[in-house]
Amino acid sequence: MKLDHVFKKTTHDIPGTFGARRDRLPEVPEGLLKKCNKCGRAIIAEEAKKAGYICPRCGGYFRLHAYRRIERLADEGTFEEWDTDLETVNPLELKGYLEKIAALQEKTRLHEAVVTGCLQIDGRKAVVAVCDGRFMMASMGAVVGEKITRAVERATAERLPVIIFACSGGARMQEGIVSLMQMAKTSAALKRHSDAGLLYISVLTDPTTGGVTASFAMLGDIILAEPKALIGFAGPRVIEQTIGKKLPEGFQSSEFLLEHGFIDGILTRDAMKETLSKLLTLHSAFDSKGPVDGKESAEEPADTNASDPVSEDGDPADLIWNRVLTSRMMERPVGPDYIEALFTDFVELHGDRYYADDPAIVGGVARFHGQPVTVICQAKGKNTQENIARNFGMPSPDGYRKALRLMKQAEKFHRPVICFVDTPGAFCGIEAEERGEGEAIARNLYEMSCLKTPILSIVIGEGGSGGALAMAVADEVWMLENSIYSILSPEGFASILWKDGKRAKEAAAIMKLTADDLYRLGIVEKVFEEPSPYTAKTMSGVIAKLDGQIAQFLALYGQKSAAQLTEHRYMRFRNM
Repeated sequence: MKLDHVFKKTTHDIPGTFGARRDRLPEVPEGLLKKCNKCGRAIIAEEAKKAGYICPRCGGYFRLHAYRRIERLADEGTFEEWDTDLETVNPLELKGYLEKIAALQEKTRLHEAVVTGCLQIDGRKAVVAVCDGRFMMASMGAVVGEKITRAVERATAERLPVIIFACSGGARMQEGIVSLMQMAKTSAALKRHSDAGLLYISVLTDPTTGGVTASFAMLGDIILAEPKALIGFAGPRVIEQTIGKKLPEGFQSSEFLLEHGFIDGILTRDAMKETLSKLLTLHSAFDSKGPVDGKESAEEPADTNASDPVSEDGDPADLIWNRVLTSRMMERPVGPDYIEALFTDFVELHGDRYYADDPAIVGGVARFHGQPVTVICQAKGKNTQENIARNFGMPSPDGYRKALRLMKQAEKFHRPVICFVDTPGAFCGIEAEERGEGEAIARNLYEMSCLKTPILSIVIGEGGSGGALAMAVADEVWMLENSIYSILSPEGFASILWKDGKRAKEAAAIMKLTADDLYRLGIVEKVFEEPSPYTAKTMSGVIAKLDGQIAQFLALYGQKSAAQLTEHRYMRFRNM
């Protein structure tokens, strides 16, 4: 089957069947009949195709190939595909990864897991990005992040609306921390698009999870979803394993999110084009507000003499695993220890102004060498009782919203923001999903990318996934020698990649999660040595070094205009 009539510049042969994960979704075969995996009844492939790739018996939605979805939306001959020449990267040098990519390209006829370009819907021009679950479950690696970012940037330059159809298992494990950075990059691009007064419509399809939920998927001016789509930050299986309970029926469905106020509506496929056309028309009056604000030239910050990586002897896997264990030690200084040691006149502020006050986030106003600052930390606690009270430093949505409220307040009053990052990851649980964990993290990435005041983030222990990144979209990110920063815990990485969490040590050895690794990758600007053992009683030397470097940071970035700050921060992530 050819889709030549839809495309301007490209044509693609689309396989005659459409697939789904066999353990959950129905699948239409190349043959005449197939049993629906949802209702168990026999279905005729041609009937399902005519019904919009929906089971004619039970109404279950099949996953729609990217080009088929575009065919259903685009006016004839108007789709122009962009950026088909980007090469997938292998930052972890994972054996067999690039071969797997090549095999998927051959099998799916896709370049990568997202198709981007420009089309017209009933004569209205828009930029579109459509994820395709056949390609590594549409996980977001460097190419996916780059394609979406380029599409959004071009939409901003040409003053066009953006429509993104999300379908993803989340960040791509095989690309590690580089994949995680795409969350910040895409969110920052969308923030610029929003600041230009342009429309972004996000359409969530089954499934939309993980780092995609916690970035571009939940940032739409209007967020729509297909019926019964699975949408959430953590997957159902992960939540059930974490809490030891069976999830209620319909949890994390489109209907669940609508009930809890996280999406604007549920849209059937038959109504999709008509509704999107109506929304584009309703917003067209705002297309001509004027040119995008001109960029003020921003000088690059001077060389701040970041510490060189620390050389080590011994078995690399053992050394890396020891760093992981050291980052988790109970005796290690925690966030409030740094606040007490570095700042004076600290006044803690509470609450997110939406739902709750999260004790896993401590923040407020203080002075640094007499200068008012906003300081925020993720707090694990110093003993078992405090660990439990602070949920082991795993923030809820309320915590991230509290942190963002304090940052926005800092912006209003022209205070720099200093964050201390120390979390295994965002809290994984029913109540976190009900209150929008993914949206809360995504909103932090979005807003921090253009906060008009200096931001410094320091990883002092564990920097776990999007839960850490939500407090690390900063002008500079520093790390302590034995801290870690990664796409996921080594245990989770091994469980997902090899289905064996016991291979955590092996996973840590390839994840490039140590301070030295991240310094070499350009993810962080400075690394600070630690004494051994490193406790609240032995931290004076580290505090002295941090004190001096923070003073230099504030002097350097305090001289920059708002436009220079946001441009520098944008380019910091744009180049990753």
